[in-house]
Formats: sequence, C-alpha cells, structure tokens
Amino acid sequence: MEPWVPDSRLDRVLAGRADVPAVAAWWADPTSRVFGVDDQSFVTATDGELRSERPRGGYVPERHLLVGLVDQAAWFVAEASDLSGQGETASLRELATGLDETMADVVTTGVALVNWHRVAPHCGQCGAITQVREGGHQRWCPVCERPRFPRTDPAVIVAVLDADDRLLLAHQRVWDTGRVSILAGFVEAGESLEQAVHREIAEESDLTLTSLAYVGSQPWPFPRSLMLGFVARAQGTEITVDGEEIEWARFFSREELAAAVAAGEVKLPASVSIASRIIAEWRAGRLA
Repeated sequence: MEPWVPDSRLDRVLAGRADVPAVAAWWADPTSRVFGVDDQSFVTATDGELRSERPRGGYVPERHLLVGLVDQAAWFVAEASDLSGQGETASLRELATGLDETMADVVTTGVALVNWHRVAPHCGQCGAITQVREGGHQRWCPVCERPRFPRTDPAVIVAVLDADDRLLLAHQRVWDTGRVSILAGFVEAGESLEQAVHREIAEESDLTLTSLAYVGSQPWPFPRSLMLGFVARAQGTEITVDGEEIEWARFFSREELAAAVAAGEVKLPASVSIASRIIAEWRAGRLA
C-alpha cells in the first residue's frame, strides 16, 4: 500500500527549529502562513477550504508552533482563538479531500501539535510547568531536566479476510445507518502490535486469526493516534458481536460490496482514512 503522503514537500527542519531566533525570523517573514485549530480539533476554514493568514505580532514560542517549511515558506499553527477573528472552522475529515499531500501533512501535523500542547503543559513525572522548545515539537521540564515529546497512542486497524478472500466489515451502533469499516482498537500496555490485532479481532468478532501482515500506517490526530494497518486471515466465518459497540458485522465479497454501495445500503469510510485506503487495496486485489 502507498505510504502516507509519499510526495509531501513538508520539511520539518529538525535542526533549524531548535534555533529560537531563526524560528522568530520565519514567523516575521512575509511569505509565512499560520492556521488555527480550535478546542474541537477543527481547523480554520472558509467554505470547506483551509484558511490561513500572515503571522502578526511578535513570535511567542508557547503559542506559535512551527509545523515546518514548504518550498522555503514557513507554516505555523496556533489556537484558532489567537488568529484575527476565529471565523469558520471545519474538521480535518471535511478538509482532507481538498488538500494535496503536502497540505494534508501540514494540517495533520498542526492538529496533532495543538492537541498535545493543550493537554500537556505539566511534566508527567514531577508536575512542574514545562517549557516549549524545538518550535513546539518538544517540551522541557526544568525540574527533571528532561525533554518531553508529543504523545502518540498506537492503534491497530485490520482487514480480516476469510478463506474465500471476502472482507469483514462492521457497523458501530453510534454510526449513521449503513456506515461500515474494518475493525480497529488501541494497543494496550505491554502488548505487541500482533497481540493487539489478535485480541481486538477476538473481542469484536469472536474470530481466530491464522496469519497477519503489516500493510501501512497513518497519523490520526483525534486526538493523538497512530493507526497501524494489518491484513489478517480468519480461521472460520462464524461471527459474534457484542451488539453494543459493534451492532453487526459480516463478510463481503467484492461483488457484494460493490452492489451494496451502489444501492446505498452501505457507506464506506471517508477517503482520507487508512480504512478507506486498505479497503480500496482489497477491492483492487492488491491486499494479500
């Protein structure tokens, strides 16, 4: 499967972002841009398109986070309320279909950074207030004298295939009618990714897996996940769901899924998601 945004031109300037005067100079550069993220992880937008502006005022490391450079122009992110009139916002899911790979990379990174700083002002070990460093990609605890980095929660997402190469799709009770996806869940403490795959599939469908393989990953900053995609083979086809979180699940052949989508009986995940990409790979016969 194609990696996440393989053609992104975002330069995260790993060396330069530690230089505070250099970051301040980027902030003051007339070619620089800044966009906002609100407390619902929505991004500043106008008519469904990303809205950014020239940075204004002095550079404040605690509020102005450097995403990186795109074609030598700096991109920053800030709390939406810090911009000149917050205005409209839109979810990353809504925006992503209209963004090229570079801007999808920029916006996803920006949402992840703002979400992390919003919940991590204190050191997790001693409780002291930490300092923003590295243009926003690190916080420093002056008491422990140790850096703190953005937290990412790993989650597995799995395309389960039966012996006839049919794909398991499930519907969560809280979703709108007909919405389906492949099964997913967070990795628990002390688990390997493979253990998490076996456990999640057993918990959500009562299926046993005979084999699995890694297919790709995608950042998913809602609020701070990293989705790790797998394909797996089920031993049987007898499915049991809890009826609470998962309302129903079934195996689809490619023909059955195409017919269900065409009839409006089934709605697939948004194209921005790794679930959509994995399902598309299976439908094209490229998921082995």
